[in-house]
Amino acid sequence: MKKLFINFSLDPKKDILSGLTVALALVPEAVAFAFVAGIDPLVGLYGAFIMGLVTALFGGRPGMISGATGAMAVVMVHMIQKGNQVGLTLENPIDNLGLQWLFITLLLVGAIQIAAGIFKLGKFVRLIPHSVMMGFVNGLAIVIFLSQLNLFKQTNDGTSSWMNGSDLLIMTSLVGLTMLIMYLLPKITKKIPAALVAIIMVASITILAELKVSTVGSFIVDGGGKGLEGSLPSFQFQIFDLFQTMSNHWSLILSTAFLLAAVGLIESLMTLNLIDELTESRGSGNRECLAQGSANILNGLFGGMGGCAMIGQSIINVNSGGRGRLSGLIAAIALLCFVLFGAPLIEKIPIAALVGVMFMVVIGTFAWSSFRIIRKIPISDAIVLITVSAITVWQDLAIAVIVGVIISALVFAWKNAIMIRARKRIKSNGTKVYEIWGPLFFGSVQNFNSKFNLKTDPENVEIDFIESKVSDHSGIEAISNLAKKYLKAKKNLKLTHLSPECITLLIKADPKLNKIIKTSIDDPRYHVVTDLMDSEV
Repeated sequence: MKKLFINFSLDPKKDILSGLTVALALVPEAVAFAFVAGIDPLVGLYGAFIMGLVTALFGGRPGMISGATGAMAVVMVHMIQKGNQVGLTLENPIDNLGLQWLFITLLLVGAIQIAAGIFKLGKFVRLIPHSVMMGFVNGLAIVIFLSQLNLFKQTNDGTSSWMNGSDLLIMTSLVGLTMLIMYLLPKITKKIPAALVAIIMVASITILAELKVSTVGSFIVDGGGKGLEGSLPSFQFQIFDLFQTMSNHWSLILSTAFLLAAVGLIESLMTLNLIDELTESRGSGNRECLAQGSANILNGLFGGMGGCAMIGQSIINVNSGGRGRLSGLIAAIALLCFVLFGAPLIEKIPIAALVGVMFMVVIGTFAWSSFRIIRKIPISDAIVLITVSAITVWQDLAIAVIVGVIISALVFAWKNAIMIRARKRIKSNGTKVYEIWGPLFFGSVQNFNSKFNLKTDPENVEIDFIESKVSDHSGIEAISNLAKKYLKAKKNLKLTHLSPECITLLIKADPKLNKIIKTSIDDPRYHVVTDLMDSEV
């Protein structure tokens, strides 16, 4: 129980106020992503509540906010549509079968994410390069900005079009006023979250002045929903009777589950990394995997949409002073209270106020320093930064991060591949010595082999690895093959300063090599990547 209350709240007042601010910003986001997925807005709100509650209490990062997200909503769409089609073709037709399939899929998503936490895969987020992180942040800021532009549209007779005239003027004025309040208020006092004050003031102006503007309520109705008001989430007993409807579609279900789990974890762990930097503290990626998985399982059991960490809302929370677990807990509870009791009031909040808040999030999220440093960093890092930003906007943040990590890894491998050197000298007894410098791994094997001249080398040759490190099985194979070539040429070869692990693996590959390996007290000690694999075989 002690761990539960670690960092629960360092400043309860700030946590409570920031939690309320986040809850207000969560409403249109959850509703919008539910529309993207093609499901009832209440399912999105329930998902945000369950995700927020579980991760706030048990997640790996106090102050981080989770809920229904657009990245996961996009992945769900095809499966939900397919499920609805299948439901109508059954002997006893089932309406909205796709939604039931989603609940079942979330059980698998949660199990996969929990497995990732158990096997401690969350730590790998620490390996993401800074250039990828910066590109991800910039791309995400652009995505958030573009998503808000859609709210400058209005629906008439089922047709959506851009605002113009007085409607556009009022909308932009209210957005500008919200941003102005959020900019000026912290210069006066930081005791109250600027975003919360801005939302309340702008909402009060629109209500008192009876301005005809788009509100949370009209946004839901225009999207096809009936309203914000609902009941408590209920246990979905029916899903256990619907497994047979998936009999011929398990490939779709499983592929969707793995993709949702991957997207959810990548976005959550990237958000955790970002909040770590903003707060100069450190969260637990593995613990976050466990919490995300548990929350998604509960979403499947209690009729929520599922989701992951939300960068925009997390930044709102942190910037508003929410640093403890209490802030996330308040946000989740407040969101549920809005659904149960506060729907009429929340539905009156103008969309313009929430757009203004998100625009300020965009300004705060975008790494403006990237423009200053882009010419100062290595060209490879600049390419990664720009590529990740572009793919985040064009495709998906998960794909962007994966591509960025792959490019960075290839660049790293190439740089290390060309670093290997071989200093050559002749001893007084005529022995030629190759002093190897640099890492020997799959990428540097070709360069390593090119350093030797078997035909012109004298009868006695020594290869010294004191300044090299054999990193993987490819390096072991390269040494083994080279030694065999020298022995076949009837030349006396000695291998010196290899680690005990290297020696073991070389002798395992060819016992004859034991005769040419020279050991000493100066031999380095390190592990080769293939040690565990070889022992298991």
